[in-house]
Amino acid sequence: MRIATYNVEWFDALFDAQGTPLLDGAWSRRHDVRRIDQLNALAKVFTALDADAIMVIEAPDTSRKRDTVQALEQFADFAGIRARAVVTGFLNDTQQEIALLYDPLILRAKHDQRGSDDGPPVFDSVYHLDIDTDMNRDPISFSKPPLELAMQVRETGFSFRMIGVHVKSKAPHGARNRDEEIRISIENRRKQRAQCIWLRERIERHLIAGDPLIVLGDFNDGPGLDEFEALFGRSGLEIVIGEGVGGALEDQRLFDPHARMAMAPRASAAPTTSRFFIRHENRYLSALLDYIMVSKDLAPIGAWRIWHPFDDRACYEDVDLREALVTASDHFPVTLDLDLTNVGLDLKNG
Repeated sequence: MRIATYNVEWFDALFDAQGTPLLDGAWSRRHDVRRIDQLNALAKVFTALDADAIMVIEAPDTSRKRDTVQALEQFADFAGIRARAVVTGFLNDTQQEIALLYDPLILRAKHDQRGSDDGPPVFDSVYHLDIDTDMNRDPISFSKPPLELAMQVRETGFSFRMIGVHVKSKAPHGARNRDEEIRISIENRRKQRAQCIWLRERIERHLIAGDPLIVLGDFNDGPGLDEFEALFGRSGLEIVIGEGVGGALEDQRLFDPHARMAMAPRASAAPTTSRFFIRHENRYLSALLDYIMVSKDLAPIGAWRIWHPFDDRACYEDVDLREALVTASDHFPVTLDLDLTNVGLDLKNG
């Protein structure tokens, strides 16, 4: 079974109010890319992925006049992919939803939010955490509430949990000078870290319950990505994974090989999943932002891949796919192939 996560830049701008793909020559919201070219590129990428489930980050918007499910269903029809069913969770007002496209012949999927009075609440509520060490608990909310799903493989009945994530960006948007940039960067990192703590607490509830778990999406984070990380000790990514957990809690760590490489000594070469053009410097910046993390029971049966147009040999040698990946988004897909052949022998079945 193949699971993917893919952040599609300005996906919402490719559909009209009825969710119909805008197959015209008008400019998309991606720089110097036309809508028809981005849609054709996305169709090429989604077809190549051939995934059983794709967690779409920055999915088309749901609002009074628009509908995520309608748009993604019509995109799946346009692209001719088998992952044609759509499930969404708590909606937001950012025009960037989190949604799962999946093959309904292979999987069952439903939004199944969890929360408790004595622990982390459901993701569309407010959680109170002390994020600035002033002994006061600050209200924290997700601008894009994670999508928590109950998943089941139709053929075998194997059940697992999945959480799709788009954690807050740390970029100092709106800063007018260096002082504002520092202030906004620190404030954003506090919020980002708090969201990761909230997410980690939810993850631990699932792991303690023995749920096979996949946590995937865009975390806007990784060790060493910015100069403010030293102020907080650990990156948000390390918090989510459970880095530093040991002893009796060893089994509560998540695993992602790319994250493991990023957390190794900085002399190690780290993979990347995104490529942004820095206009005022006239260059590209690459970063590892997208992950598929799994519970310990799933790690031995998984194989990960970043569909990077220049770092992945197969992607690079397929010229059409390489160009499609560059045109489609500023992020590249990440996939996890799970060998579920003998899953019932070792893993909890629902």
